[in-house]
Amino acid sequence: MSWKGAPSLSGRWLQVIARGAGLGQSAGMLIPIPLLLAAAAMPQAAPAPSPADPIEADWRAIPDDELLVMTLGTGKRVVIRLAPSLAPAHVGNVRTLAKARWWDGASVYRVQENWVAQWGDATEKKPLPAGVTDRPAAEFEIAGFDPAVRMGKADSYSTASGITADGWPVATNGQQAWLTHCYGMVGVARDALPSTGSGAELFTPIGQSARRLDRNYTVVGRIVEGMQYLSGLPRSDAAMGVYADAGERLPIVSVRLASDMPATQRPRFQYRRADNARFAAAVARREKPDAPTVSLGGAAVCDVLPAVRQAP
Repeated sequence: MSWKGAPSLSGRWLQVIARGAGLGQSAGMLIPIPLLLAAAAMPQAAPAPSPADPIEADWRAIPDDELLVMTLGTGKRVVIRLAPSLAPAHVGNVRTLAKARWWDGASVYRVQENWVAQWGDATEKKPLPAGVTDRPAAEFEIAGFDPAVRMGKADSYSTASGITADGWPVATNGQQAWLTHCYGMVGVARDALPSTGSGAELFTPIGQSARRLDRNYTVVGRIVEGMQYLSGLPRSDAAMGVYADAGERLPIVSVRLASDMPATQRPRFQYRRADNARFAAAVARREKPDAPTVSLGGAAVCDVLPAVRQAP
């Protein structure tokens, strides 16, 4: 038999192949390798849509002035979605710093195992540009707890948590509400109170969520592209994970708001809305996964961050 062209295989043949390959209980049989390859090459039927799958209308564009583009010395790019509605003063500072090109020539100077990567001016001596408030009002908390989807159970850090309609993870203790320090979220580093941080020094959790920072540091955004270029950096064994040698630091070439870039160079991203039955179904599936996965009775808010994609 010639195998230059893949023949059409019937369901019966596929059953035979499966049994012969040790996938069934029949006695073993030898199947010619070309036949196995032909079966593997057959087009597979597309899976049926799930109630948890987003539809096109669930995707919303992220405005250009809410995307911060950081180009690293390696040539790689990190893109941050800003949260101006939830931390307006600090995001205002971040925008001013970007417009002033303050981070150009700065570096990622701290990478602490299972904790954070931090960037800015390692010397802490570079003057802030005009228009940047050194101590904005504290934005460790947000105005209210209003998630579109609420997690099914409390966690160790809050009495309730969930995802807002526009995709941000939030939590509450019944009195105050706040953004949570999930993996990839971007926080504002600061000195001891009364400092609230200017926004010039930023960090992101790189090992797992850093929820014990909730209500103690301002969250200004979330990394939506290039997180691997920060989480994959060599860890420092020095105190607090700060690189002891300046040569270990990763240079930052530039940081720009997408709105300040030429239109043809701007990244375009969309986030998945959470205020619909499809996202609620996705959260429910994460909390109670299908067998054979064993359910642990719930999930954490940091486990269900909505997807972000490049605009098609």
